[in-house]
Amino acid sequence: MGETPADFLEFAHARSDQLFRTACLLTGDRHLAEDLVQETLAKMYRSWRRIDRTESPIAYAHTVLVRTFTSYRRRRSAHERPVDFLPESAPAAASGDPDLRLTLLDGLAQLAPKDRAVLVLRYWEDRPVEETARMLHLSAGTVRTRSLRALQKLRAVLGDGLLADLERI
Repeated sequence: MGETPADFLEFAHARSDQLFRTACLLTGDRHLAEDLVQETLAKMYRSWRRIDRTESPIAYAHTVLVRTFTSYRRRRSAHERPVDFLPESAPAAASGDPDLRLTLLDGLAQLAPKDRAVLVLRYWEDRPVEETARMLHLSAGTVRTRSLRALQKLRAVLGDGLLADLERI
């Protein structure tokens, strides 16, 4: 296939950590997150020459990542199964209360994949409704509705008082 373009290598090196954090939030599994980032970067590499770098390649990468995640969730029944334990070590960049973070991750894991993706993109990554809608191929109204319903489900799982503490994360 030839040499890897230098600008792709630079992009992959600069943005892998950010993609990995998003993948961890979406999956709740470090190993699966690594797989999703690798698959995302492989997909981007295949189309790197067609990606308009005057726009935002990182937004494109996040879109590919989220779509890869939702596609994985649909076909998961034919692949690996999740385990009932979390890794013993937290990422070095983790801040805030680790127990609260783990509780939130557990709560997110109980949501449907699209609900989880909407909450991660909207509230954890602080993306606008329109960008979230574009990344998930949804209308802005659907993102707002899904956000509201997903937050209600998360409140039911975590309790109302806990969600007030989430600003510390």
